[in-house]
Amino acid sequence: MVTFTALPDSLSAFRALPQLDLSNPENTCALLLAALNLYVKNKEAGIEAINMLRGPRPMSPFEVQFVRDRLIDKPYLPLSYFSGATVQNSYTPSVPYTLSFLPDPRPQDVEEGYMRLYVRSAGADSPRVITLRRKASGNEWFLWEYSGVFLGIRIPANEDPWA
Repeated sequence: MVTFTALPDSLSAFRALPQLDLSNPENTCALLLAALNLYVKNKEAGIEAINMLRGPRPMSPFEVQFVRDRLIDKPYLPLSYFSGATVQNSYTPSVPYTLSFLPDPRPQDVEEGYMRLYVRSAGADSPRVITLRRKASGNEWFLWEYSGVFLGIRIPANEDPWA
């Protein structure tokens, strides 16, 4: 479990987070969701925050476009992963902001130096996977594959014409 007292609203606030210790793989995953929430407020700052979490492999223009396309009409998506967020409350999480991660049910299927963690969204029926890669020259875990967090979720009740 990773807890934030506040979610960053600028790149400097992101860089000042105590969770920026990437030796804890859960921190890397939690920071991704904080960075995506920052992206919704400030695209450039959000991309730079995500790139910090990717280590020596910055985002390609295609990957930047992928993030833009997935969040352009779903600004609520990053917050849907935090505790207390529900479809009914428009994915408004509880404060402090808490994320819980599930271990990989099949860690034997992952190559050495990689790890998968799962996170639940209040708008989805199944948890989403985030794959991390450890940098060989240190003990830091960086984002490797995380497209699953962008998969569709139920729209908030206040935006659903059928609710």
